[in-house]
Amino acid sequence: MGLFDALLGRSKVKGPAPDRLFAITTAAIALQSGPGIKTRGSAAIVFQPLATGDFAQIVTEMEEVVRGTGEETGTTLTTSDDSYGYRWMVLHDDDIDDLAVGVNAVSDALAVGGYGNRVLCAVFAFEQADGHPVYFIYNYKRGTWYPFVPAGGAQQRSTERELQIKAQLGTELPVEQELERWFPLWGIPI
Repeated sequence: MGLFDALLGRSKVKGPAPDRLFAITTAAIALQSGPGIKTRGSAAIVFQPLATGDFAQIVTEMEEVVRGTGEETGTTLTTSDDSYGYRWMVLHDDDIDDLAVGVNAVSDALAVGGYGNRVLCAVFAFEQADGHPVYFIYNYKRGTWYPFVPAGGAQQRSTERELQIKAQLGTELPVEQELERWFPLWGIPI
């Protein structure tokens, strides 16, 4: 913090701890043994692409790295663009650790290239014992997680179930405390 920031009462926002993404790996164990929520074997990193050569090169290199390491780990990769202009880089693997490592590698490469601000979130797909989906969304800018549970109809969510899952998680994940920041993501392709 600089002198003028101190005099004017401003403070710098502390960036999120990078290891918080990996909390999903231990939370997955607690979710399966507790409320019976298990991974669906897919996760995605969601970012807003730029039409620059540098950005495209970073994305292409990361796709190659994930596909290359996927030969050893069994991770596969698909990409799609949504109607809002965001790219979904979707990883498929039954091992939650491999998913977290792959998502982290992509986000790190974008951050090192100077494009960390283009990353919207990471999404990990789970399902409840009854087969209904539960998504755990990691907000990179805040370094926090929150559950998202779509319900029945078009663009409806089960806020009650999301709060139950939050309570069942305890301290396994750094959950976003401000509920108004639990943004829904409709049309998740995982």
